[in-house]
Amino acid sequence: MSTQSIDPRTGQVFGPVLADSDERDVRSTCLEAEHAAPFWASLPLQRRAEVMELLADALDAAVSDLVALADSETALGTGRLTGELARTTFQLRLLAGAARTGTYAQQMFDEAVAGAPPEGHPELRRVLVPIGPVAVYAASNFPFAFSVAGGDTASALAAGCPVVVKAHPGHPQTSEAVHGLLRGALTAAGVPAGVIGMVRGFSAGATLIQDPAIRAAAFTGSRGGGRALFDLASARPEPIPFYGELGSVNPVVVLASAVSRPDLARDYVDSLLLGAGQFCTNPSVLFVPAGSAVVEEITAELSSRPAGVLLHAGVVSALDGAVAKVMGASGVSVLAGEAGSSAESADASLSRGPLLLATTAVELAADRTPLEVECFGPAGLLVEYETTVELRTVLASMEGALVGCIFAEADDPAAPEVIVALADRVGRLAWNAWPTGVAVSAAQHHGGPWPSTTNPLYTSVGITAIPRFLRPLVYQSLPEQLIPATWATRETPNGAV
Repeated sequence: MSTQSIDPRTGQVFGPVLADSDERDVRSTCLEAEHAAPFWASLPLQRRAEVMELLADALDAAVSDLVALADSETALGTGRLTGELARTTFQLRLLAGAARTGTYAQQMFDEAVAGAPPEGHPELRRVLVPIGPVAVYAASNFPFAFSVAGGDTASALAAGCPVVVKAHPGHPQTSEAVHGLLRGALTAAGVPAGVIGMVRGFSAGATLIQDPAIRAAAFTGSRGGGRALFDLASARPEPIPFYGELGSVNPVVVLASAVSRPDLARDYVDSLLLGAGQFCTNPSVLFVPAGSAVVEEITAELSSRPAGVLLHAGVVSALDGAVAKVMGASGVSVLAGEAGSSAESADASLSRGPLLLATTAVELAADRTPLEVECFGPAGLLVEYETTVELRTVLASMEGALVGCIFAEADDPAAPEVIVALADRVGRLAWNAWPTGVAVSAAQHHGGPWPSTTNPLYTSVGITAIPRFLRPLVYQSLPEQLIPATWATRETPNGAV
């Protein structure tokens, strides 16, 4: 099979036809990564960081061409894409800085203690070493930040691991262009090009996760696709870690003390429709006190917004199916908008207008379906609640999510118990802030309980994404001159480096 680019705005096919990778292509790409692994793992941390910064420089130098190409394939807009590419290169440089300092490495050292265990023990030095080649599965909605040069690639490189990216068919030419720039920068820096490989095609994704050279995998996408790959990773003769971010139904709670805030309706709709609603951090379910005037304000605000063009036909089909499932639940009605395509768009097949469904906390207590279906696109669910008890009961029944938000004053008497209820279900809890927009920083956690991710202990964004691709190794009584230089950072006895 093969892949060709489609302009979401016009439906026109353009650009070269790109052949899918067959089993031999996948095997040779993985072998190239495996051969490059010892070189990249043993490269001095300062040099590793310099190379990652060169990758960022190469992308920055091609910003105009890359943004134009990505916009043609995704219709996300040049402003959004320019910012996303800047985020991508910032992330490469941030993680390069972490690699340079080794602050993420959590090295520990115990001096030898005479005597029998448990008090006595030999000299022990615990380090984290690269796990080996990593399979990275690109996402459709971020052609830069969660794709070939995205966060999973950057964190694997910072850990000392080569990557093999499974390109997303939603932006094949952008993937090719980015991959070519990265490989060119590696070669110019004297680094094996196999440090960053790429394969294409649906079947290649399944083949890649099972290749014996692959030692870990990272995925951003749908629950169904992620679960299928997770199962393949677990069923291998030698199972490997699989870090999947599988989307999320994110709860946003407005308490009585915040319901009259100016611009609440506008800001909610802005967050809901950002990127045509194609964010995993979308404010999926909005809880408001019953009878609030803000409901009418939200309805009016959303009704004034135009339709958005979605990424590709697969997103449209999934959104329509999810909306139909939510609307089929007891007590759910349309508050604003219209389900299905928008006649106002030049290309109705990939266009969907804003849609807001509504129900109550009482109805959700009887049928949890709307809380379990991610409407990935410009669609949200508004839930009215009568009491804090109703609210807390519904929140406790929700599946794991990436992020939850609370809008309230600090002295709101309901705030403490709502915070406790939300904290049990999410990986990030935002106070008086909308969920869209994930900062790349040392303290960030972009993850959450199942089914938002396959492993709630790890993040796919920020510096602490790096340890996903490191494994502990203890050197016992090993002479210091024999410890690989990359891991020979001097330590503090009985403590962290």
